[in-house]
Formats: sequence, C-alpha cells, structure tokens
Amino acid sequence: MAANSGARGTMTEEPDGGAATPSSERITVALIPKASADLAHLQDRTGLSKTDIANRAISLYEFIDTQLREGREVLVRDPETKELQVIRLL
Repeated sequence: MAANSGARGTMTEEPDGGAATPSSERITVALIPKASADLAHLQDRTGLSKTDIANRAISLYEFIDTQLREGREVLVRDPETKELQVIRLL
C-alpha cells in the first residue's frame, strides 16, 4: 500500500509488512553556469553521476546547516600547516 507524503515523494510499505520507506523523488534544477561547471568537474574527478552528486550535496548541506543551527562551528584544517578555516553558509 502506498501513502502520499506530499512534497517529499511517496511512501511505500515493505513487502513483508514492515515500516514504510520513502521512494525516490524527481526534481528539475536550473543550474547557474558556475554550478554547472563545478558539477562537470566533480563528475570527471569522482566518476559519480549527477544524481549521486546532487544527493550527496543535499545531505552534506543538511548536516552542515544542522551543526551551525545548533551553535557548532564547521572547520577545515590543513594537515601540513595546521591552518583552520571556519565554514559559513550565507
């Protein structure tokens, strides 16, 4: 049995009667030229599909946003110089 969960796609019940799990959701995104070029570079460098990169980017953004909203800092450290940079989302 399927139940609609609005903008987040549909929920489907497992064949064994288990908990519902979200199905995939399709979206269309208009990328600015810089984002389009960055996506192409990521595909070349990682071998990942556009879908995989978009899914990872959204999950990473959600994680960073959560950390910042909880008052934490997100830092990047250069292992050689030990220089720290604070990540901020504008």
